[in-house]
Amino acid sequence: MSIPVIAIDGPSASGKGTVAALAARALGFHYLDSGAIYRVTAFAAQRAGVDLTDEPGLARLAAGLDLRFDGVEVYLDGQPVGDVIRTEEAGRAASRIAALPELRAALLERQRAFRQAPGLVTDGRDMGSVVFPDARLKIFLTASVEERAQRRYKQLIEKGLGANLAALLQDLRERDERDAARAAAPLQQGADARLLETTSLTIDQAVAQVLAWFREAGDPA
Repeated sequence: MSIPVIAIDGPSASGKGTVAALAARALGFHYLDSGAIYRVTAFAAQRAGVDLTDEPGLARLAAGLDLRFDGVEVYLDGQPVGDVIRTEEAGRAASRIAALPELRAALLERQRAFRQAPGLVTDGRDMGSVVFPDARLKIFLTASVEERAQRRYKQLIEKGLGANLAALLQDLRERDERDAARAAAPLQQGADARLLETTSLTIDQAVAQVLAWFREAGDPA
């Protein structure tokens, strides 16, 4: 397709969502936080009494979700759910159901539908490898697990939420292992993805690198 896509994949708490959203704003592109879709699905399932191990039930639920994005805010059934789905509990639930092939298949076309002019910046675990394999620019954005734990800890404290650094570190290690080991679209750097290591970078520096690489990629047409 002629509509350009920047696909940014990477582990949890790497900062890819912030970088992707700011890059989208700078370019005037649409933004898709694919992880939010899984978080909303897990939240909707728990609200509807669907067990998180019920793969067919989750797939049916996901296919019928009334889901809408407005910038970085997420709406389910017309109501904002951004704060609810950003908790650590929601993240763990999303990581669990994201390993289910039937659910991933049900959400595939919903994610691809976000590809609209003038362009899309999206972040997740398999945006470049599965959802948008023809993305103009693919990036694997990461940072050390210790740095990611510190970032998540800071985010939670700034929101007035309780947090334990050691517990966050352990949780991130477990998520990394689960995401990398799953059979469906495991988290890994693709051969055609550029590595963006952000442990020692500021957000502005990371965004600037994404924009520079996108300019280098040019228009394949």
